[in-house]
This record gives sequence, structure tokens and C-alpha cells, in this order.
Amino acid sequence: MDMTLLTGACGGLGSAFAHLLAARGEPLLLTGRSRERLDALARALAAQYSVPVETFVCDLTDSGARQALFYFADAKEISFSRLVYVAGIDTQKAAENFTEEKLVAQARVNLEGAVSLMRGVFLRRSANGICEFLAIGSMSGVSPMPYFALYSATKKALEQYCIALHTEWMGRAKVTVVLPGGIPTRQDIRENIAAHGWFGKVSALPPETVAARALRAVAGNRRRVVIGFWNKLLYCGMHLVPLSWRLRAIAKIWKKTEKDAF
Repeated sequence: MDMTLLTGACGGLGSAFAHLLAARGEPLLLTGRSRERLDALARALAAQYSVPVETFVCDLTDSGARQALFYFADAKEISFSRLVYVAGIDTQKAAENFTEEKLVAQARVNLEGAVSLMRGVFLRRSANGICEFLAIGSMSGVSPMPYFALYSATKKALEQYCIALHTEWMGRAKVTVVLPGGIPTRQDIRENIAAHGWFGKVSALPPETVAARALRAVAGNRRRVVIGFWNKLLYCGMHLVPLSWRLRAIAKIWKKTEKDAF
């Protein structure tokens, strides 16, 4: 059976993608860290939309767990029509305040996990059509970001990887990376958006909006898409401002808050 593999399904944005895809009648394989939340979402989707839904608890920092996910798919004879990579760790703090565990986890989930799953899905893509790969990048990857340095760097790396694969897999797969601003899915994120002032608020979009626009983008085989008018304006403006000015402005704003919800 052809399915969409959706990571980060336990979060607000992942849930928004799950509902949109299920409403279209698309079978889903959901992954996340919480068995309880995955099962609750699967039951709700199956009841509301009557679509096949499989779940698999997967720690994306662990290569063995990622391999187990594909063993599970192979055993179920699942092929893939789409990968939606939503999972990410958005820890924000001064670099010296990270633990080794937090550093490694953020790098692995934000980049290594995406790269690993893209390959695994590509090798198991549907024989009936072109597979879609949709990765959630971030406006935070547009510029280096003091006090959000690792997140920014991993999201930029993910963006560049996806853009390269867009050409490498042309004719065999569609590959799109989308760059949203803030997505108010948790209380700490809402507080963080508010702390960034007026632009933080206007650049933020609901998860349902981000998910719908992202799915349209990958269907159209867009290479990279910035989501939201104000984010497009910021994206263009970032390339006109000297790097030293950007770094000072970002450091002044981002050093005021910390975020470590993972």
C-alpha cells in the first residue's frame, strides 16, 4: 500500500498535516515520540476520515530506530508516495549552555534524521508515480542567528540539501523545502513569538495555514517556498542588509529569551 510518511505527527504542525492529508483520503504512517499521542491521533483520523493509518514510535536521533521504522514498513509491504518531514528541535539558548546530549539531539533530528528518511523513502517510493518530499525548513535559516545558532545552521543545511536533491531527483521525485516563520503550536513558542515584538507576531502563521500552503508547494514541485507575506518581505530584506548589522540585531533580540521544550 502507498502511504505518506509523516514525522513529528504528535506536534501541532504534524497534526495539521495529518488532518489535511487524511481529509484527502490518503493513507498515513505516523511517527513521533509518544505512543499515547500517536494512537489518539490515529483513532481520531480513522474515525473522522475512514482512512488507513499506521503508527510507529521512532526516536529520530537513533539510526537503529530509523532503520526499525523501515523494517516495519517493509514487513507491512508499505511503499511511499510522500514524506513530510516536520520533526525538529527548536532549542534556543547561548551555545555554551547546551549539554552534549542537547547538541547532538538537535543536530540529528533537524538534519541527520531528515537525510536518512529521505533516502529510505526514495528507495521505497511508489512505482505508480513520482514521490513527493516535503521538508519543513525555517526562516531562521536565512541568516546566521546568535543564540539560535545550531537551529539556524541545521535548517540552512536542510534547505541546501533539499534544493540539491530537487535537481538530482528530477523526474523521479518532487522535493520542496518550505520556510515558515513562527508557528504558535505550544505555549513556549507563543511566548517566544510575543517576545520578538511586532514582526514576530505578523510573521507567525497558524499550523493549518502552513500545512496547506506547503502541500500546494510540493505538488507544484517548488524548490523553496517562503510562507507568508511578511516573511517574504523579510527574506528579501535580509539579503540587502550587511551581515554585521544582521548579527547585532538578531543577537540583541534573541539573547532576551531561552527555549528548551524538547
